[in-house]
Amino acid sequence: MSRIGKAPIPIPDKVKVDIEGNTVTVEGPKGKLTFNFHPDMKVTIEEMDGRKVVRVYRPTDRSFHRALHGTTAALIRNMIKGVTEGFTEVLEVHGLGYRAAVKGKTLELHLGYSHPIHYPIPDDVKIEVKGNEIHIHGIDKQRVGQVAAEIRSFRKPDPYKGKGIRYKGEVLKLKPGKAAGKK
Repeated sequence: MSRIGKAPIPIPDKVKVDIEGNTVTVEGPKGKLTFNFHPDMKVTIEEMDGRKVVRVYRPTDRSFHRALHGTTAALIRNMIKGVTEGFTEVLEVHGLGYRAAVKGKTLELHLGYSHPIHYPIPDDVKIEVKGNEIHIHGIDKQRVGQVAAEIRSFRKPDPYKGKGIRYKGEVLKLKPGKAAGKK
């Protein structure tokens, strides 16, 4: 049995969860999220120790159903966390003259190219720039991660000097240059 899938998902007091067919809708103080789960999975709202919880059940022990079991439970857990707390991803801009700024609904990046890069900020995500850090906030974990990956792709960290955009806490192992191999 999947340890992630069999664990009950507690529903906080300020969150409303609706299940219709194979659609889960989670509504909380920060917003509303919807997820269509696989028709083989069974998702229910149950009472456990005086609290409401979401439980996910699988029909068989086949590997496909075992994989869906844990994935479905993790996605619902992330939806509940997203509408209560939200998710944040932090990117760091490293390099001389490299900078970022929010101008209206656009993120403007100067990354050593001959022109600035203008990234339109999606409606479901909020972006702030604090010094050399770009903070991405949102209620959908997948969307926040996707936006962070798109921004990072404009200038990935250079393996020799370390310049570029990287995740906060990302460790780069810098390569030695040509001169390091000569005696």
